[in-house]
Amino acid sequence: MNKHKIINDPIYGFISIKTSLIFDIIEHPYFQRLRYIKQLGMTHLVYPGALHTRFHHALGAMHLMQLAIEHLKNKGHDITLAETEAACIAILLHDIGHGPFSHALEHTIVQGISHEQIGKLLIAKINNQFDGKLSLAMQIFNNTYEKKFLYQLIAGQLDLDRLDYLNRDSFFSGVTEGMVSSDRIIKLLNIKNGHLVVEEKGIYSIEKFLIARRLMYWQVYLHKTVIAAEQMLVKILERARTIGQSGGDLFATPALKHFLYQTITNHDFYQHHLHLTYFVQLDDTDIMASIKAWCTHPDFILSTLCKNLTQRKLYKVEITNTPADTHRIIALKHDISQQFNLSQADTSYFVFTDTINNIAYNTATGNINILMKNANLQDITLASDNSFLQALAQLVTKNIFCYTKI
Repeated sequence: MNKHKIINDPIYGFISIKTSLIFDIIEHPYFQRLRYIKQLGMTHLVYPGALHTRFHHALGAMHLMQLAIEHLKNKGHDITLAETEAACIAILLHDIGHGPFSHALEHTIVQGISHEQIGKLLIAKINNQFDGKLSLAMQIFNNTYEKKFLYQLIAGQLDLDRLDYLNRDSFFSGVTEGMVSSDRIIKLLNIKNGHLVVEEKGIYSIEKFLIARRLMYWQVYLHKTVIAAEQMLVKILERARTIGQSGGDLFATPALKHFLYQTITNHDFYQHHLHLTYFVQLDDTDIMASIKAWCTHPDFILSTLCKNLTQRKLYKVEITNTPADTHRIIALKHDISQQFNLSQADTSYFVFTDTINNIAYNTATGNINILMKNANLQDITLASDNSFLQALAQLVTKNIFCYTKI
């Protein structure tokens, strides 16, 4: 069987699958599941075109990895065929641990465990099924391999994951502010002291990359209507779990029912492989099929939230620099309690507060180093003459106030 295939991608044109092992991994059920998990969760309720999937994104990131390694090799850096394949596999599988609706439900399905942790478990399981052929990819993914720049291409402040999702999310949402010159950035990547750097003439492209990331967060990922939809999704799952764990009857697929009828923690997930078996059966379809069925559930809170979500009658969301007025929250909860005949505790499904964070350049987890013409390295915030970049390295926290309009 010919496993050297090409895939037509709307962003890059043709993406090549260059080895049989990569083809077999793409064909694996764990990876095929990503076809049914949207990249941007509920964002399509704001930007109708944002219906692309984690499958799209993973293939795109792998394509950029192929380009980056090719350019680094052309600059004289030693990267073997085995390392090239392993790096492509590592980035191909970097999102394999995502559950339904990605980040929106990341800590709702399984409490206290991230998609990165689940991803490591799944990669290890695939490696066993492939007789250890992913061992080098696992080392790169876990940042235990000696060539640290390979890990930085997957999970750094300037990684190929971000380069793909900015352009891809921008394309499908129609928000052009997210477009970045990934080709130019990749061509200007280099290696110094074993770490990934950007040549000095790429400074302006990196500035644009960081600014684009900030704009995409405020305009797309943290758009107030996206927040409203995703918060409603979280509240629906919370209510469903409360009903399930108190003995109530719920329609759900076997996989979803497994997580609704019990509280599964990080510790439980690692101790019992059955949880992982059910997890890989979950995708967006499980959630949406259940929500449609729950629209007629006898529980008023669950049915109301589900009808509101399916009919796009979302929370009103206010994003502010200061916390919402306590008296206003109390008054709204009182009105909701009276209107829907709810206890004060149950009004939290309809009136609540939270916070959101945005940091475009997190120096606590890594740096974007510029290779100056004199061979010295400088962080991008120092190498650039744009003082705005220093602000992008600061964590911005905003308060959100969500409530149901009555």
